[in-house]
Amino acid sequence: MINGICRSLALLIVMTMAAQAQTPTYKITPELEEAARKEGKVVYYTSIEVKVAEELAKAFEKKYPGIDVVVERNGAERQFSKIGQEYSSKIYNVDIVNSSDAAHFIFWKREGWLASALPDEVQKIYPAGSFDPEGYFAAMRSSLSVIAYNTNLVEAKDAPKSFADLLEPKWQGKLVKAHPGYSGTILTATFQMARDLGWSYFEKLAAQQVMQVQSSTDPPRKVVAGERPVMIDGNEYNVFLEKERGAPIEVVYPSEGTPLVIGPTGVMKSAQHPNAARLFHAWSFTLEAQQLIVDKGGLRSLRPDIKEPQGRKPLSEIKLMKDDPVSVDSQVGDIKKRYLRYFKT
Repeated sequence: MINGICRSLALLIVMTMAAQAQTPTYKITPELEEAARKEGKVVYYTSIEVKVAEELAKAFEKKYPGIDVVVERNGAERQFSKIGQEYSSKIYNVDIVNSSDAAHFIFWKREGWLASALPDEVQKIYPAGSFDPEGYFAAMRSSLSVIAYNTNLVEAKDAPKSFADLLEPKWQGKLVKAHPGYSGTILTATFQMARDLGWSYFEKLAAQQVMQVQSSTDPPRKVVAGERPVMIDGNEYNVFLEKERGAPIEVVYPSEGTPLVIGPTGVMKSAQHPNAARLFHAWSFTLEAQQLIVDKGGLRSLRPDIKEPQGRKPLSEIKLMKDDPVSVDSQVGDIKKRYLRYFKT
């Protein structure tokens, strides 16, 4: 299944490569650490759940004292707009960026906003296809957009097993979903669902009186709070985090396939703290950092030596929809426009 994920990202890489030559890589060295400490901080734009991003920042700061990580968390689509607005005004605040919408990296690379910065460990350990050979980005994380339900309000035997089940009359007024205009995870999931199920599915879904929220982190919270018993979409890792703290929520991997979301990371070419950015970038792909995002963040990693927590369903056992960032990049405006035909708010 990891190979399937890498093939999806490989399409993005092939379509954005300007040359076939292998880019030089870099390692974490005492010299890089010293240069990063002189800069004193790194500004990290990310769409990861803020608590997860802060856990990552704290672990980095503990390992590299004297370098502060400034976390700027936002929904991927809002983040994308913010960077565009800043760059148009020649404001270069962001040093390193992680997005749940891999299509953003097509645009940023095309605009010349990304630096070629490929950590040596990524080239040596990560599977082929999971990083750009020119070094502009690499898949720091992956996640799924899943269905989930409140176990206090819905019995397992009655829970939906598929996207088609969500159209049943009994779920009218009982569903919550996030918005592709805010969340990169949901934009990606919307593209995959529309491609595989047809836009007519969303037309039928809209008739179910769906509660519309913004971030992919919001539906799990609404389900746990009992505001709606079932979520149509939302990120898998927040479901894991809620469940592990004892909340009444259970994940469902729909029979039609579960949307796959690849989250690359890249260093900005105009970074004000370039050494700290490269240090944080390289460290985020280490076993230490990757195991942290899996264990404490509920995310999925492409590192082959990662150990999945007991009780989590392996990716190899989940039927996945195919990610296609190139098509998302070319259709993003149409996806948002068509979605608003059915979901006005």
